[in-house]
Amino acid sequence: MADRYLFSSVTRISDLQHGEFDVQPLPRSQWADADYIAVEVTGSPSALYRLELRSGRLIEVMEGTLFVGALGKREATLEAVGDWEAVADDGCMHALTGAGLMGKATSVATSLPKLMSVSYRGHVMRDGDKLTMDQFVSPVADHAFDTPTILLVGTSMSAGKTTSGRIIIHELKRHGLRVAGAKLTGAGRYRDVLSFQDAGADAIIDFVDAGLPSTVVSPERFQRGMAYMLNRISETNADVLVAEAGASPLEPYNGEAAVAILGERVCCTVLCASDPYAVVGVQQAFQIRPDIVTGPATNTEAGVALVEKLTGLKAVNLIRDESLGQLSSILRETLPAGLFAASEGGD
Repeated sequence: MADRYLFSSVTRISDLQHGEFDVQPLPRSQWADADYIAVEVTGSPSALYRLELRSGRLIEVMEGTLFVGALGKREATLEAVGDWEAVADDGCMHALTGAGLMGKATSVATSLPKLMSVSYRGHVMRDGDKLTMDQFVSPVADHAFDTPTILLVGTSMSAGKTTSGRIIIHELKRHGLRVAGAKLTGAGRYRDVLSFQDAGADAIIDFVDAGLPSTVVSPERFQRGMAYMLNRISETNADVLVAEAGASPLEPYNGEAAVAILGERVCCTVLCASDPYAVVGVQQAFQIRPDIVTGPATNTEAGVALVEKLTGLKAVNLIRDESLGQLSSILRETLPAGLFAASEGGD
């Protein structure tokens, strides 16, 4: 391995950084989702020529930089859509996220800077076999999942789910609870779930840990990944799980399946909304009644009032300090009786 490769964050479950491997081009018939591939950065850099490393640190890359990512798919409503199966024979593709999710962009928002262009150099190989994400998934025993869960869903991407999750985790930790943080669906990116750790989560996990570069996969494959994540969460012995479903439940990331699998373990649902009318849309389309509405829809008193008028739901701007009392009250009302008392030494 004479060439020096950087390792994007989708490789963080692997041993590639310290293990031996070769890079060999494979025919398209042998390509598959979650394959590890090596690419070379091409084209003139834009603001999106940034790579998220295994640690979560972002670095700027230039033409000629070599790195390892994974083939996958992205279907973001506000930014970009892409698919590894759309890559032509010339091997030209894009970094669909800075985490190393690789595929050919097929639809990009005009407001977005130019995606990072890359050229396929080959698959990551060892002993003549290609290396894939699922080969590096750590084994876990089966457990009955019974962790009380606070579920974060959104009306779209960039609706404030991760920010809300951080605030909720911080509040739970302030009350002495052991908290797990998870991102169950979305497109590979480490920074979201790392921010849960920064907020105080005792354990974090996401779908990359389950061998998925994104959750735009078949329902069957997602269900296997979801089972793995829940088994891992059970092993943390957390008092509460704060779980984010990336994008919105109706987008092709299997968010609806994630909500269904969690089922009655969901004690509190937080809907992060881009605007008040989007709350109505998600309510009607997905048949959910959240315990809290937050996000940009609650940025002003007028937004809060409109959400409550349209839906009858409780709207709270969680980023305001004065809202923490309301948040604490809602968490106490929705989480299992005695959980806070036990953590605070009550009867």
